[in-house]
Amino acid sequence: MKRAAVTSRSLRSLGYDSEQQVLEVEFSSGALYRYEEVPPDAVQALLEADSLGRHFN
Repeated sequence: MKRAAVTSRSLRSLGYDSEQQVLEVEFSSGALYRYEEVPPDAVQALLEADSLGRHFN
């Protein structure tokens, strides 16, 4: 899955597979997490948030 860089102090990049509904989050620390069963509207809300890190937490 391709991830795109994001502007955030706590998140480095995000990737989303809409078919599998899997969200990949790379943190500034380099840690990479995969979240399953993430609906597209939740990803859209994250991307539109004023603060990605705050919204994610």
